[in-house]
Amino acid sequence: MSEAYLIALGSNRRHGVYGGPRGVVLAAMEELSALGTVLVRSAAIDSAPIGPARRIFANAVAVLESDLSPPALLRALKLLEREFGRRRGRAWGDRVLDLDIVLWSGGVWNARDLRIPHPGLVERAFVLDPATAIVPEWRDPDTGLSLRQLQARLTRPRPLLREPAWSGR
Repeated sequence: MSEAYLIALGSNRRHGVYGGPRGVVLAAMEELSALGTVLVRSAAIDSAPIGPARRIFANAVAVLESDLSPPALLRALKLLEREFGRRRGRAWGDRVLDLDIVLWSGGVWNARDLRIPHPGLVERAFVLDPATAIVPEWRDPDTGLSLRQLQARLTRPRPLLREPAWSGR
């Protein structure tokens, strides 16, 4: 039985064949078709690095329909990362290609090496912005909120819940 997956793609290092990060992300989107049918894909966006990474990232998302189970798809995505030249290194560092399963049509998957929805989904504009552009009504099974609602919560200004202590009152 086929399932639909939201896959996040990111790169912030050059590749000898595909060029800069944007070229890597676009090439990886094409390679996803070996794992199923790519139903829709976002445009690639630039985003600031998080953690020790130093270079700007190119990020995108794609909806992949696949017969693979979540663990089998994760193994296939990690193999694809290695085929693009990704080497094990420090977490959050620079990388040629990063592929993550963000959501899937089956709801929640919770195992030692794989958590769906992705634990960082609600705080990552570099995933929510492109995802909202292509599948705004997909829902996070943890919160029940649509991707559009999650993106709005992340980007809208937050009101003060109480007066600051320095207000002079």
